[in-house]
This record gives sequence, structure tokens and C-alpha cells, in this order.
Amino acid sequence: MSDVSAKKREYRAPALEKGLDVLELLAAHRGGLTLAQISNALDRSSSELFRMVQVLEARGYVGRAADEDGLILTNKLFALGMTRAPAKDLLDAALPVMRAVAQKIGQSCHLAMASGDQMVVVARIEAPGDQGFSVRVGYRRKIVEATSGLVLYAFQPEGVRQRWGEALKPGIAAAAWKTFEASAAHAREDGFVRAASYVTKAVTDLSVPIYGPEGVAAALTCPYVDMPTAISMEETVAGLKQAAAEITGEIRPTA
Repeated sequence: MSDVSAKKREYRAPALEKGLDVLELLAAHRGGLTLAQISNALDRSSSELFRMVQVLEARGYVGRAADEDGLILTNKLFALGMTRAPAKDLLDAALPVMRAVAQKIGQSCHLAMASGDQMVVVARIEAPGDQGFSVRVGYRRKIVEATSGLVLYAFQPEGVRQRWGEALKPGIAAAAWKTFEASAAHAREDGFVRAASYVTKAVTDLSVPIYGPEGVAAALTCPYVDMPTAISMEETVAGLKQAAAEITGEIRPTA
């Protein structure tokens, strides 16, 4: 056995591993899971996990679902992750620009980043006025099932797309992956994505990439609502592109 393998076995922490298993399981499920369901999914006894779940709930990492019939992951891990410097730098640069573009286009906008096989909304600005549609911070959806996810994938360097593809393809039907790839190619030609919302019929998603030092850092997305006072989608896309360029200029070093 190699020294590295021996050290890995020597430094295992079973209790920590159980806690991480619980967090990762809850992160993969939209709805709440009962202790029995968690135990069954992890192939561990309820008594083995009871104290672990209690501690996670007491520390705020896990909470009760709305119907109180299960446990869900809270936003605490997300909040901790957002304290990392790269994300803070992005938000510091993006939020003032997002406020300005929301006023300009008269719509809400949000910022999404990749997290594993999902995209997660890390910031939003509400639409000005009394009406509008917005997506909450912390909202997650699979990359292959979201307009922001399509942008995050489509505009990455080719090598990054290949690596992402290897991870994403197994979780989607072959025909759906082919459609996703075709949509990504079309997005690169247009420089943005315009697509019917995956969740709301009255909304059209308009999304553009923000570039960081190593590829696409985030997607800037407007859930466009066609109201009497709304400017055109073309004008909205132009505003989003300008905003994305400003943010990119702040976070991407110049040569």
C-alpha cells in the first residue's frame, strides 16, 4: 500500500463523513427528506444519524421543510461559500452595474454561477416600480435545465466544455443532450441566449455571459416580462451585454 493510501485510511473521520453525506444528499433534493428517508438513501440506521441531524439543525445547516414533514438544506453553506474572495470580487463588481441595468431595462436581473452540475443564483436586483418577476438568491437548477446554465456552459473555452460534458452527459438522455449542445452552439453564434422560461410561461429568459480570468464566471439573466411599459427584447439584450462587458472589465485582468 502506498504512503498516500495509508494516510488516507489513517485520517478518515467517520462522523464528519456521515455529516457531509447528509448535506450532500439534501443538496441533491428539492423537497424535504425525513430522517427515515435519509437513513434509507445513505444505507445507515436512523439511530446512527439522529444526533448528526440534530447537530446540523442546531447549527443552522439543516432546517424544517415548509410542511414540517422533512428536512431541507438551508442557505448557510451557500452564505459561507459566498465569503470566498473570487465570489465577493464578482459581486462587488456586479451589484452596482446590475442596479443600473435594472433601472435601464425596467426588469429584474440576476447573477448565476456554476456549482457542480447545477447553476445557483448568487445575486438579484428587483425590477423598478410595482410590478416584475424575479428569482430568489440561492435558487438552484441543473445546468442542462436552465437558461443561465446554458450560458455558463456554452461560452466556456472548448476544453472546459469538454470536461463539463463528461460530467453532465450521464445525467441526461442522449436526445436531450444533443438538443442542449445545439442550443449552446446557437448561443455562441448569437452571443446571448433567448429562451422560454423553464418554470413560468409568461417569462422569456434573456441571458449573457460574464467572463473571468479562466472562462465564463457567471451568467447575467433577465426574466423578461412583456408588459405595456417594457422596452423591446432587443434593447434589453443590448443593455445586458453592455452591463456584462462592464462587469467583465472589472474582474478580468487586461493583458
